Amino acid sequence: MSRPPFVSATSCAALLLVVLLAGCKEDAKMAPPPAGPPKQVGIIKVYPQPVARTTELPGRTSAVMTSDVRPQVNGVILKRLFTEGSEVKEGQQLYQIDPATYQATHDSALATLAHDQAALESANAKAARYKPLAAAQAVSKQDYDDAVAAAKEAEADIATARASIEQASINLNYTKVLAPISGNIGRSAFTPGALVTANQTSALATVTQLDPIYVDVNQSATVLLRLKRELESGDIQTESTGGAKVTLKLEDGSTYPLPGTLQFSEVTVDEGTGTVLLRAVFPNPKHLLLPGMYVHAELQEGVDRNAILLPQQSVSRNSHGDPTVLVVGADNTARLRMIQTQRAIGDQWVVTGGLKEDERVIVDGLQGLRPGMPVQPIPASSPLAAVKTSNVQ
Repeated sequence: MSRPPFVSATSCAALLLVVLLAGCKEDAKMAPPPAGPPKQVGIIKVYPQPVARTTELPGRTSAVMTSDVRPQVNGVILKRLFTEGSEVKEGQQLYQIDPATYQATHDSALATLAHDQAALESANAKAARYKPLAAAQAVSKQDYDDAVAAAKEAEADIATARASIEQASINLNYTKVLAPISGNIGRSAFTPGALVTANQTSALATVTQLDPIYVDVNQSATVLLRLKRELESGDIQTESTGGAKVTLKLEDGSTYPLPGTLQFSEVTVDEGTGTVLLRAVFPNPKHLLLPGMYVHAELQEGVDRNAILLPQQSVSRNSHGDPTVLVVGADNTARLRMIQTQRAIGDQWVVTGGLKEDERVIVDGLQGLRPGMPVQPIPASSPLAAVKTSNVQ
C-alpha cells in the first residue's frame, strides 16, 4: 500500500498566499475607479443665422473694349506722340503721317473750286445778256440755251470741286492718327520713318479699356437656369443694375477689394460641353486686374436664413464618414450627436441638420473626451468659436 507524498508546512503557506493574492486582484478588477472632477470643456450655444450661399468658379479676365489703331491713308510716319503703356483719351493724336501730298491735293481742290466759281460768274453774266437779246431775236435761241447750260454746268463743277475739297480734307485729317477709344495703349509696332498703308493688317498699336473689366467664368446650363429663376424670385441679392453680387480671388490667394455684378445678357452656350459663359463686370480704377489673368469668382447664389455655423475643430467623423459633434446634455455629460453639413465657409462648417437652437456644442477640451463622461461647461476660449457666448451657462 503506497503512502501519500509528504507536504511541508512551508509549501502550504506559499499556496495560501497565492490564493489570497489572486483574490485581491479579482477584487481590484471588480472595484470601480475612484471618481475624479468633471472635465472642463469650452462650449458655444448654437443659433440659426443668415448665411450667404455661394459658388466658386474659375475664370479669366477680359477687356470691356479693345481697339487696334490702324492707318487710313498711305504715308511715312513722322512722329509718335504717346508713351507706350500710358493712358490715352479718345481723339488724342497718336501718330503723325507725312501730310505733304495730302496738303497739296487739298490746295489743288481749293484752286479748282475758285476756277469753277469764276466760270459760273462768267456763264451767269453771259446768260443774263443773252436773255433780252433772244427775246428780241437779236441772237438765236440756241445761243441763249447754250449760255444757260454753261451756267448750270459751272454750278455742277463747283459742287464737284467742293466734294473734292471735302475728300482732301478727310485724307489730310487722317494723317493725324487718333485714339479710337479711351484706355491704356500698348507697345508701338511701328517707329517714325516706317511706311504704312491704308487698311493694312498690322496694327500700329492697341488701346485697351481696363476700367471696368469683365470676368468670364463657365457654369453648367442647368445651374444657370436655376440662377435665373432665383434672380427673378428675389432669392439672389441684386444691385440696382439687377446683377447678382460677385467677389473675386486673385492668383496669389488675395481677395479683390471691389465687388462686381453678374450679367446674364453676356451668356453663350457651348454645345460641346453643355456649359455657359457667365460674364461679371468689376470696377478696376487702379488697373489691378489685367486682361488674361486667372481668377476665382465667388457668386452669391442666395441667403440661407436659418443656417448654423460650427468651428471645424468641433466636428469629427465616425467610421462611416458621417460628421459628428459632442454636445453637453442636461445632466452635464458629453453626448455624441450625428449632424449634417453642407459646405465650409472659411474655418467653419455650415450645419443643415442634427442640432437645435441653444444646444451646447463642445469646441474646446475635446482631447481624451468620450461620450458619457461628466463635463464642466464654460464659454469657449477660441475667438473663432466664441459666438454668442454671453448666454452660455
